[in-house]
Amino acid sequence: MLVRFRGKGAAVSRFHGFADLRSLYSFKFQHLYSTPAQTHFLVKHLVDSLGFSKEEASLACSKVTSRKSLKNPDLVINFLKQTGLEQTQMKKLVSVAPKCLFYDVSKTLKPKFQCLMDIGLSVSDLVNVIAKDATLLERGLVTHLRPTIDCLRRTLGSDENVVAAIKKTPWLLSFGGHHVMEANILLLKNGGVSDVRIKNLVLKNPRYISQKPQWFKDLMNRVEKDFRVPLDSSMFPYAFHALASQKKPLCEKKIELFKSFGLSHDDVLTMFRKLPYCIALSEVKILKGLSLYIKELGLKPAYLASRPSILIYSLEKRVVPRMQVLKILEEKKLVMRKYALYSFVSLPESKFIEYFVLPYKDQIPDLYEPVKQTPAP
Repeated sequence: MLVRFRGKGAAVSRFHGFADLRSLYSFKFQHLYSTPAQTHFLVKHLVDSLGFSKEEASLACSKVTSRKSLKNPDLVINFLKQTGLEQTQMKKLVSVAPKCLFYDVSKTLKPKFQCLMDIGLSVSDLVNVIAKDATLLERGLVTHLRPTIDCLRRTLGSDENVVAAIKKTPWLLSFGGHHVMEANILLLKNGGVSDVRIKNLVLKNPRYISQKPQWFKDLMNRVEKDFRVPLDSSMFPYAFHALASQKKPLCEKKIELFKSFGLSHDDVLTMFRKLPYCIALSEVKILKGLSLYIKELGLKPAYLASRPSILIYSLEKRVVPRMQVLKILEEKKLVMRKYALYSFVSLPESKFIEYFVLPYKDQIPDLYEPVKQTPAP
């Protein structure tokens, strides 16, 4: 490609262009001729000091683009040992975050490890969290880690809850910034959501609090306006999570599936307000449940809408076996009354056995067979 230079700055531009190219080729030259030797020594070091296989060590080293002398890796490994990491834990940590071997121990690793352990993360927890998201070691202690932890502590009320949230969603500490979480929490508070429900919402699935505020705001509007669940109601956190767990087109597809079995739009809203999770069920589970309850058993859509929990129970492990037991008892004329499906299916397993199996074990020894392998879902 021919590059033409015009104007007074042509000579300067040309000079800087060639200087940049020279720097680039110099970097490539140094990288090509220094990396193999450095890699060889680092591979050998990992094999000798941490028990890596040669293949494992080579893979770990391939993730490190810049290498210094082996003095720093020795310091890091000694620090990890002093912190209480066993060899298998050090190997796990270095495998996913080999760049940590070249971090400054006193300025970077030790302060960050101490910050995370001070809130209650054990050595084992710390290794697991970093293994799931090694980028948190690259985040600034003062600019990111501490403000994020402080934000979580204010929201969740205790270090124990902060640890629970981090273990569930490790990238909370590295995703992008505490400002996003604070903005979303402010949206909830301005909407009338109590501190207790905010805490429950975050603990249930911490990753949602780190989503973009516009996404968060739109979802709150859907809960309140489209599904008519007040933001200050006890059902709001469950409704929020049910909608957040799936994309809007999929949710709308499931709503149409309910309507195809005769449920009205109001029936769907009634069902959602009673048990938001029913919308989060898989399409297959919804289809099987509606086919059994409405098509085969003839339940009215309104009955199902007012008792949506029967959709949650496993058909194979709970509903069908219990129906088989009831059918046997009716054929033997051992039960004289009709039982409502909801009360029959929703009984705890121990109560079901007590009421419908044990009283008839002498007359029908095999009655227990359909349910003995069917723990409650």
